[in-house]
Amino acid sequence: MPKVVSVVGNRPQYVKAAPLALALAGRADVVGVDTGQHYDPELSQIFYDELGIAPPAHRLAVGSGSHAEMTARILERIGPVLEAEAPDWCVVYGDTNSTLAAALAAAKLGIPIAHVEAGLRSFDRSMPEEVNRVVADRVSDLLLCPSAEAVANLAAEGITAGVEQVGDVMADAARLFGPIAERSGALADLGLEPGGYALCTVHREANTRQPALGRLVDALSALDVDVVLPLHPRTRAALDREGLALGGRVRVVEPVGYLAFTALLRGARLLLTDSGGAQKEAWFHAVPCVTLRDRTEWVETVARGGNVLVGDDAAAIGTAVEVPPRPAAWPPLYGDGHAAERIAALLTA
Repeated sequence: MPKVVSVVGNRPQYVKAAPLALALAGRADVVGVDTGQHYDPELSQIFYDELGIAPPAHRLAVGSGSHAEMTARILERIGPVLEAEAPDWCVVYGDTNSTLAAALAAAKLGIPIAHVEAGLRSFDRSMPEEVNRVVADRVSDLLLCPSAEAVANLAAEGITAGVEQVGDVMADAARLFGPIAERSGALADLGLEPGGYALCTVHREANTRQPALGRLVDALSALDVDVVLPLHPRTRAALDREGLALGGRVRVVEPVGYLAFTALLRGARLLLTDSGGAQKEAWFHAVPCVTLRDRTEWVETVARGGNVLVGDDAAAIGTAVEVPPRPAAWPPLYGDGHAAERIAALLTA
């Protein structure tokens, strides 16, 4: 069987790796590598436990640091792993520092690279994720696109070889794990009623610095709706550092696992988020999304009316929460929930 090294490092990547691991079972020797980019147990180990992903064969334990520090540590530590494993494919996901470093290391070793979520563009190079995804696409051999828009973005950059529109593996995860999430008891644990609250996530680097952080604290605290906020460790540290506290109707809870988060999302009136993956998850579960960013790589959700970009503008946030974006229908923008099967077929052909 072909050998596939699958490199993950943060929450969305654990979710994306799970359907692919299931699709490759019995068809490939999958070697997991966890960079440790998210080193908090609530943001890493819990996903292995909940989603049934086999424990990684290699844990790089890179921890936190600047983009340069983190990327350099992953490069330094993953190189020997890739040399020793000598895989037929190195699979990278999304647009994190783990994605960039693993792709660069594999490219320098002549190991074929498959990039899941290739072709996404926000066209904002001030976002570290945009730089990561552009570079990863340039060195990848198999570019696995979630949408026609992603294919078109690559073509506009002169990249056509190895491009495949397969759909989105997070749609697979929603199909596979959504019904399981309903049985998690997350709403009952928090005393929540379906449709009676807004779910919120804030973790992006730009939003955990001033002045954006203070604006978001003020905006969220002023909302006339109950807001449930599972607080990311980075955001908690930033609030402590700046001496800020969320008030009003914001209820801060500890980080939750994927299944509990999915249950909370499915039961929410709307989602407020600066996450990339959560915007899609909201679409999959037909939940209006208010994105706390000025740009997004998931342009289809905005164009179809299920997502609105508000940045850190309090007035825009308040208006969007009062009248959430809601399209007439929620068509499957990112495939049929069987992307992992198509990817597995390409990797084992």
